[in-house]
Amino acid sequence: MPQLVPAPTRITAAGNKPKLIDEYVGRVNSKSSNVSVAHMRSPGGWLEPGQRPEFEEVTVVLRGCLRVEHEDGHLDVRAGQAVITRPGEWIRYSTPEAEGAEYVAVC
Repeated sequence: MPQLVPAPTRITAAGNKPKLIDEYVGRVNSKSSNVSVAHMRSPGGWLEPGQRPEFEEVTVVLRGCLRVEHEDGHLDVRAGQAVITRPGEWIRYSTPEAEGAEYVAVC
């Protein structure tokens, strides 16, 4: 039977500045462990710690610029673009521009 998700749950984010994470599907909101879908908004200058996730992540940028640092440099992902990160890769997300960024992540 289909499951309605009536509203997201706000999740606390890691990083140097407050970032809004609204989880629609995932461990917290829908008790799903095989997929996560979250809407995120991060302010300009936000930076999170580097990580090596054990999962693939697809991020679609809706507004602004999301920087994805990796071992060989970085990618600036802009509104209308997406980025895919693979399990085990070292990555670090940030929003380098003053306007911040809004994006949806699926993993």
